[in-house]
Amino acid sequence: MRVFLTVIFLALLGYGLGFVLFVSNLPTPLAAPPQNVLMADGIVALTGGDERLDTAVALLEHGAGKRLLISGVSQKTSKETVGKMSDGGARFNCCADIGYAEDTHGTAEEAAAWTREHHFNSLLIVTGRYHMPRTMREFSAALPDKSLIAYPVDQSRIDLGGWWRHPRTVQLLHREYVKYLASLVTTRLSHG
Repeated sequence: MRVFLTVIFLALLGYGLGFVLFVSNLPTPLAAPPQNVLMADGIVALTGGDERLDTAVALLEHGAGKRLLISGVSQKTSKETVGKMSDGGARFNCCADIGYAEDTHGTAEEAAAWTREHHFNSLLIVTGRYHMPRTMREFSAALPDKSLIAYPVDQSRIDLGGWWRHPRTVQLLHREYVKYLASLVTTRLSHG
């Protein structure tokens, strides 16, 4: 019985330390998009907050990529609606595509097909900083031979400063940590 309790204690301790390490290693948000600097062939934005969409559209408009894929859009939402929501300009109208993936794995698969279709070799990935580790894991598995650049953004509704004092933020981060662990397992199993 003592060995069993020790194993349980060590497993919980490892899980807790892993969670704290996960949160403490979240990427910091990047500064404003650069002007007229091609950073990657394509830009992929994962939906889930206005900041993600606004940042991705600004990157496209400033020439950081040739095309933009906005993935995770509701089936009922049109490109025109997304353009109005994000103040999309001339480049948005010609060079933005909408994807309807339902989860991060689906977005990675959708982005892989889009990348092959356009013969891109590099992608700029725009998502929330708490979501970036799992996103990069899924994209790396789907696009092992492409250059992937993380472009994390902060989201106003999620306060990561002093996260341990905010129960909703702890819950969000914990859920993301569990999904990240699951992604580690599934990507390793499916891609060797």
